[in-house]
Amino acid sequence: MQVKNAMHKNAEWIGPETPLAQIAKKMKDLDVGSLPVGENDRLIGMVTDRDVACRGLSDGKDVSRLTARDVMSKGIVYCTENDELEDAVHLMEKKKIRRLPVINEKKRMVGMLALGDISHAASRDMSGKIIAAVSAHHAR
Repeated sequence: MQVKNAMHKNAEWIGPETPLAQIAKKMKDLDVGSLPVGENDRLIGMVTDRDVACRGLSDGKDVSRLTARDVMSKGIVYCTENDELEDAVHLMEKKKIRRLPVINEKKRMVGMLALGDISHAASRDMSGKIIAAVSAHHAR
């Protein structure tokens, strides 16, 4: 199965100057835990709900002045829509990430692949393995 058959299509992204409050509202409205950050038609980072909490709220900075660029995780990891789902799952396991932007052959973002998408599309065995892999640092 290819990624395009499992991903969430039409994922939204934000610009690097998007204020933190607007990011949080958009996450709430869309019921998502991350938003890709794009600039000059390229993905440059990802803001997760954890980034908002840990980099935005916990450092004692003036939250009203923070933007996506201030809190985002840099170094985007992504897959293509034509990749095999199993390959994308292995990438997520290796990088210990729960959400993966999906691009097309023109390098345009066309969706997101998340654990929930995998659990609906993949075998129980594959779903269980990725959940265990990306959550391994929490198990003690």
